[in-house]
Amino acid sequence: MAHELVRLRAEGLVTEHIALESVVSEKLTRDRKPGPDPELDELKASIKEIGLSNPIRVERRPDGRYDLIQGMRRLSAYQALREETGDEAYAAIPAGIADATNLDDSYRRMVDENLIRKDISFAEMGALARAYAEDPANDCPDMDKAVSTLFKSASYTKRSYIRAFASLLMKMDKLLMHPNDIPRNVGVELKRKLDSDPGLIRKVGSALMSEPDRDSAREVAILRGILTQETVAPVKSKSEGSAKPRRAKTTFQVPGRAGVAKCSASSGRIEVRYNLDFTRVDRARLEQAIATLIEDLQEDDLTHG
Repeated sequence: MAHELVRLRAEGLVTEHIALESVVSEKLTRDRKPGPDPELDELKASIKEIGLSNPIRVERRPDGRYDLIQGMRRLSAYQALREETGDEAYAAIPAGIADATNLDDSYRRMVDENLIRKDISFAEMGALARAYAEDPANDCPDMDKAVSTLFKSASYTKRSYIRAFASLLMKMDKLLMHPNDIPRNVGVELKRKLDSDPGLIRKVGSALMSEPDRDSAREVAILRGILTQETVAPVKSKSEGSAKPRRAKTTFQVPGRAGVAKCSASSGRIEVRYNLDFTRVDRARLEQAIATLIEDLQEDDLTHG
């Protein structure tokens, strides 16, 4: 039994509580979006109610502390709860502790866990591959090798999409304000056209820089317009006559029987992310639901307009 316990601990399969201050998160380049995490409040509420069901994963360091491998959001939630509540119950977090491995294996563990996230974008994965390739500590000669190493568990097609976005970010890093919101087909096609026509990047740059206050929906619309060779009319500013100011995207959440629906709405568009396979819903029911939604929104607009 003692030998088995030693083995399980070495593989990180025995959960222990470790102090937040002892966890170091700099070993790996993270693929999280910069800025506030919209799902952090949900995770904090869950931890308050039922505790942390999935411990973080760390590796031992020579200095007695631990390198974080999996669980950046969980660690952030514990840190926030401790700061907000002052409760020492959040001073230590459940963790599976393993011996240190080579850097490639550590990255693979982080990436494999994140591949199951529904919200991770191809731009985030491409950015991670780029950062990995550019880090001298990884001894990675090029981007293709980085993608092959980090995303070995992904399909060949998915790896090709990640490579396309990594290349796109290298070409347009300083031009894009909302890369994480670029749809896969738009990013892949834009990269292909830039490869065949390097001069196109000037046109893309001019179109984007002409609207420095654009939101993510507008940025994608500009890119789509360039791909289809359509003229995308710039959004007028408040100072241009009596034009109405452009409204920013609205995001909100709605509870349902299968979880929380994450919604975003902008001019002419509404998007719903929900734990439901809509392809399995009868088409007539879907059509009726959409028709009811549109009718209700139109009536509300006419009432309050």
